[in-house]
Amino acid sequence: MAGQLKEVRNRIKSIQSTQQITKAMKMVSAAKLRRAQDAIVQMRPYAQKLQEMLSNIVSNVEGDLNIKLAETRPVEKVLFIVITSDRGLAGAYNSNVIKTVKAAIASEYNTQFAKGNVTIWNIGKKGWESMTKSGYKTEDTYKDIFLDLKFEKVQAAAQAAMKGFENNQFDAVYIVYSEFKNAATQQFKAEQFLPIPKVAKVEGAKKADFIFEPEKETLIAELMPKILNTQLYKAVLDANASEHGARMTAMDKASENANELLKALKISYNRARQAAITTELTEIVSGAAALQG
Repeated sequence: MAGQLKEVRNRIKSIQSTQQITKAMKMVSAAKLRRAQDAIVQMRPYAQKLQEMLSNIVSNVEGDLNIKLAETRPVEKVLFIVITSDRGLAGAYNSNVIKTVKAAIASEYNTQFAKGNVTIWNIGKKGWESMTKSGYKTEDTYKDIFLDLKFEKVQAAAQAAMKGFENNQFDAVYIVYSEFKNAATQQFKAEQFLPIPKVAKVEGAKKADFIFEPEKETLIAELMPKILNTQLYKAVLDANASEHGARMTAMDKASENANELLKALKISYNRARQAAITTELTEIVSGAAALQG
């Protein structure tokens, strides 16, 4: 009985120690989330308006000039830029991103994958580790961006993807990431990066009449790369906020589960202790009765 009590006490101490860690991690993630959320909330309207403008320009100047980054061609080689985190303990966050990219490849580019024509560029160590183990063709050039998250580092990845597309190294480029909604909700998506997606034409709708200053070719050549840099940076900021939100939620749930487990163990400990006391009292009474007899 004494051994059983000691075992329960040790389990209670172990869970209490774990709970202290999960509570501390929740507080750290909450602080990081506030900063990450501020960054993406400020960035998103700007990035969305730029993307809308870019898609409109591409749709309405089609045929007027050759826009290499908007060129649609048969897809033989595909690049996926997969954004995960560097660390775990974030619930199903990383696994959901990886499921999203695997599902996109299986449904759209299974033939290209079988030929070895699907390449994965990872931003974040967890995605790189998982995709490499799963046998995908991965590159780790940009996997450490989250160690020191700066626009210039994301820009380098975006420019490399654009260069690869222009040189026919890739026929399509997708970004796979988690769009931040709130601390408990993320939307996992595979978003087309290149060729630049066009706005769906509505029958009877008027064609937008843009006035270009300076000339059209110069403006588009200067504008497109900058907007695409911004799009990838927005996706990275979304993923960063999603990671901290997912980790905060996971640690909060872990702390709640620890509380429930502690309650059950304390009840078990009290029952065992009462049983031990009852057994000792019974032995004393029995011994006293034996002496009197």
